[in-house]
Amino acid sequence: MGQQKFGVIGLAVMGENLALNVERNGFPISVYNRSGDKTDKFMAERAQGKNVHAAHTLEDFVQSLERPRRILVMVKAGDPVDKVIEQLKPLLDKDDMIIDGGNSLYEDTERRTRDLEATGLGFMGMGVSGGEEGALWGPSLMPGGTEASYKELAPILTKIAAQVDDGPCVTYIGPGGAGHYVKMVHNGIEYGDMQLIAEAYDLLKNAVGVSNEQLHEIFAEWNTADELNSFLIEITADIFTKKDTETRNHLVDMIVDSAGQKGTGRWTVINALELGVAVPTITAAVNARIMSGIKDERVAASQQLNGPSVNYICNTKSMINQVRDALYCSKICSYAQGMALLSAASKEFNYNLNLGECARIWKGGCIIRAGFLNKIKKAFDENSSLPNLLLAPEFKQTILDRQNAWRKVVCTAGKLGIPVPAFSASLDYFDSYRCATLPQNLTQAQRDYFGAHTYERIDKPRGEFIHTEWTK
Repeated sequence: MGQQKFGVIGLAVMGENLALNVERNGFPISVYNRSGDKTDKFMAERAQGKNVHAAHTLEDFVQSLERPRRILVMVKAGDPVDKVIEQLKPLLDKDDMIIDGGNSLYEDTERRTRDLEATGLGFMGMGVSGGEEGALWGPSLMPGGTEASYKELAPILTKIAAQVDDGPCVTYIGPGGAGHYVKMVHNGIEYGDMQLIAEAYDLLKNAVGVSNEQLHEIFAEWNTADELNSFLIEITADIFTKKDTETRNHLVDMIVDSAGQKGTGRWTVINALELGVAVPTITAAVNARIMSGIKDERVAASQQLNGPSVNYICNTKSMINQVRDALYCSKICSYAQGMALLSAASKEFNYNLNLGECARIWKGGCIIRAGFLNKIKKAFDENSSLPNLLLAPEFKQTILDRQNAWRKVVCTAGKLGIPVPAFSASLDYFDSYRCATLPQNLTQAQRDYFGAHTYERIDKPRGEFIHTEWTK
């Protein structure tokens, strides 16, 4: 019988750091990596003197674990996860549990849960956020599966998760793929956050003309206020201080403006479309990364397509404050969209999500950790059926007070030809949501005209559909 309490398969940086986190918190571990050289390097460089068993075969790995076995799989999402599961299945016993800690698509997690539970094995899909440092010192964990499985893992998960003022950043999310679904939306919100910050940077640099040293000071100051205090603002301030060792220029200025993506933002947008939930800020962020990827084409186009010629003069301090307000208002909209999507998915997939708890476990460890998540938690604690964060009293008042600054920033960007897709999409979202009447009455007339799709009348009960012969 094995003695190790927990197993980790996959020793890329996240796997390594989570393994060390588990061991440091009092749970002896076994580790396995497909490449034995990687295992040996981990043991020599990072695990010396620690209660870690290095296995070079899956058989040895499984046999070294105390039953019922608890195995965290940290490999690339998709086929690699399925391959590891298929290799493990013949070696495991009833009630052993596999935990997928990668960024798997929630639908894959639903399938794996059904398949494995039918064989008597347990399976959990667990979102992990926090990057390398978070994995080592305390991430935000989003475990989905059966509640009984979560209770079995809770003694470990509550120890290794980030710790904040109201507890560890982990909670039971819900059944099936709920954990990976919440992590997917978390990443969608992260895309929105990062794009909004990038647009604020672009405006401050190219409209206001501030230097990198000034950008550091601005973002550092913003990080001291509750409304924008966050991990992403903090690291943005740090980025502007880093010098390139080769050229001695600021490193940020030496980086090609072509952003990568691993798919979770795109999945968020696709699923939002399927559920009929508007997430325009997140969509704009995904599109912005796609546009950034056609670097050579943009460079060529810039030689032929001219923007506006404007001699822009502004009060620097006033414009900086307006950009700050626009950033915060847009950020509220981005989170409002994410939480609205979680609410819709909770109903559609019977996840029974606690939105206040989702906000709480994002307060520490994860990439979108931010001071204002306390306000989001409070909003849903006070009204669990809140249809949209924009209607929460504090957020509502914030946007009403600052919308003029927000509008000025978007107008200024338009006049200067500086693209602000996420700022604009956020403002459009706010304006659409607050409008009692939108122009889609014309859309419905057009649909009925060419396709007999019918429409409702304002002077008849909702649900009563009418068709008109428009050409007679």
